[in-house]
Amino acid sequence: MQKFVCICAVFFCCLNLSCSKNKVSPTQPITTTIDTTFFKGADVSWATQMESSGYKFYDKNGNQQDIFNLMKSLGFNSIRLRAWVNPTNGWCNTKDVVAKAVRAKNAGLNVMIDFHYSDVWADPGDQNKPAAWVNLSFANLVTTVGTYTTGVMDTLKLNGVTPKWVQVGNETNDGMLWQDGRASTNMANFAALVTSGYNAVKAVSPSTKVIVHLSNGYDNSLFEWMFDGLKANGAKWDIIGMSLYPTISNYTTLDAQCLANMNDMVLRYGTPVMIVEVGIEEDQPTIAQAFLTDILQKTRSVPNKQGLGVFYWEPESYNSWQGYTLGAFDNTGKPTIALNAFAN
Repeated sequence: MQKFVCICAVFFCCLNLSCSKNKVSPTQPITTTIDTTFFKGADVSWATQMESSGYKFYDKNGNQQDIFNLMKSLGFNSIRLRAWVNPTNGWCNTKDVVAKAVRAKNAGLNVMIDFHYSDVWADPGDQNKPAAWVNLSFANLVTTVGTYTTGVMDTLKLNGVTPKWVQVGNETNDGMLWQDGRASTNMANFAALVTSGYNAVKAVSPSTKVIVHLSNGYDNSLFEWMFDGLKANGAKWDIIGMSLYPTISNYTTLDAQCLANMNDMVLRYGTPVMIVEVGIEEDQPTIAQAFLTDILQKTRSVPNKQGLGVFYWEPESYNSWQGYTLGAFDNTGKPTIALNAFAN
């Protein structure tokens, strides 16, 4: 999605375990504990930039709040933050990402890091290399993805933050780091870049789950093409991530298609799914609440708790910040009723 217009896990079985005198029969399977947490998240990567421009955030009673504490009070348990390599204005560079991640951790929130592997927005129509990487050979590009990922992960670790999840690329419908990593022309190259990022994350934090993320979560043929291709080329991932940006008139249709796609992904690849971006028109908060309630319920309904969570993209945006009109705060800086969907 153009932003301005608009775990590795396996299937778990609940098995009864009968014990006698603290001994387990060797013929009986051992029960695996299932993490039943459902993750309700928000990408608030704009927060520090908005604060620097004088924007403030308030609870429904008009009391000014730190944005991370406010999201926690609204029922969110996780925060997503995009990472850019060397953005011209500094926002979302490693220093800014770490500062926000520390604030999220201090508010008691899980952290997801979304590596764009770019100096600017990366999405289905734009997967531009960072300026400093443009002239690298492909072999050096693969190595650099790893060293850069390691550097950010190490910096987070030094500041007391261990991301629960990391995205290796953002909305990589046709790969990333074009043209070398363009999936439609060289899936093997894209797979090598994904694997480099995956291995770098795991080297610093084996517990962190790695996400490969595509947009248009309703588009099953896109997802099968991409993940069949990645699998055939030896790529590794832990979670399949999706974006979903319906309109107020088509959300019921797209939600149903997205659920069908989630169920297919789990069955086809044996990995869980997560909706890492959603958004809908901010001027229709009642319909937005209905959409969010529906997609949260549908994600929870994926069998064996393999639908892990839903993240709203930049809900704190208001007054059409940066031209974005899919936020979930009103023009006084207070959350709308749309976010009530995350309260339960």
